[in-house]
Amino acid sequence: MDPNPHLCRFRQQPETESPVSSRRRQWRKPETEAEARKAKSNNGREIVVRLGEALSLGFPLCVGSACGVALWRPSTFLWVSRELQIAGLTVTMLGMGMTLKLEDLRAALLMPKQLAAGVFLQYTVMPLSGYFISKLLKLPSYYAAGLILVSCCPGGTSSNLVTYLARGNVALSVLMTATSTLAAAVMTAFLTSKLAGQFVAVDPIGLFKSTVQAVLAPVLIGATLNQYCNNLVEVVSPLMPVIAVLSVSTLGGGAIAQNASALLTSGFQVLVASFSLHASGFFFGYLFSRMLGIDVSSCRTISIEVGMQNATLGLVLASQHFGSPLTAVPCAVSGICHLIYGSVLAGIWRCMPSTKDEKGCV
Repeated sequence: MDPNPHLCRFRQQPETESPVSSRRRQWRKPETEAEARKAKSNNGREIVVRLGEALSLGFPLCVGSACGVALWRPSTFLWVSRELQIAGLTVTMLGMGMTLKLEDLRAALLMPKQLAAGVFLQYTVMPLSGYFISKLLKLPSYYAAGLILVSCCPGGTSSNLVTYLARGNVALSVLMTATSTLAAAVMTAFLTSKLAGQFVAVDPIGLFKSTVQAVLAPVLIGATLNQYCNNLVEVVSPLMPVIAVLSVSTLGGGAIAQNASALLTSGFQVLVASFSLHASGFFFGYLFSRMLGIDVSSCRTISIEVGMQNATLGLVLASQHFGSPLTAVPCAVSGICHLIYGSVLAGIWRCMPSTKDEKGCV
């Protein structure tokens, strides 16, 4: 007989789960379901991120394919209106702003060396390159005037997209675009009149308003969202590289489609002149900024800003202020060239590290 019958009865009873353990077990299931949903969400986010990276690396192919299709079948991209172009740029710039914080923009304002060097190179390297290339290739007067005109234009808003994809200094890119656009009120007219021999009128107020609406305002809104609404930014940010690549490809296709007939009849000489102009801008923009001891990320930005012009502005000015319609042809070709160069550089530089504290040659 067991000396302790109470203990015997306790041992014979089947093991039962305590109320506390039961409650703990019941709570595990919702936690497991939440973890499963989170894992599924992370998998979906990872897929979008990988898609964005793939499109970013294939950026040159995307732009080149769009341009080729637009030249072969212009009707494919004729639906790209000016309103859609502005909307696409605005949404993309909003996404780029989400990669920044307000501190980044304030820091860009504290970079007078980079900003001054970029704007100076913008209005020296490109205009002089356009002038000497026109002389070297002995372009007809209307082609020479168009090439010099586009070389004297400010940086285009597409440069901000390319800087974003190339892992450059986006805040500096936005400020350079705005500053060169403001300076265009004087510099574009003055340089074109001196180098091309004709006076060109520019609407600085309209240019500045367009820059604010399509570039500065979306970037500031995006940076503000990143500062105060991180949850929203974490959801949207993986889509931004995809939108950026599609926007630039569509803009390139639209520019080709609207000028396809002129491009097909413009001749090989204009293509050589335009490609040489932008090659000079990208190369010397990077070289001279590195010689000034500027960091790699900002050098990429300056190179892109100098090499990519506002070809749309050149087209408008050529059609309004020059007698020959052929003056606009170099401007249209320029819009293609800088997108091709920019997309290639973005694909290359995106694969290469960029450290802001890495100093230049001097």
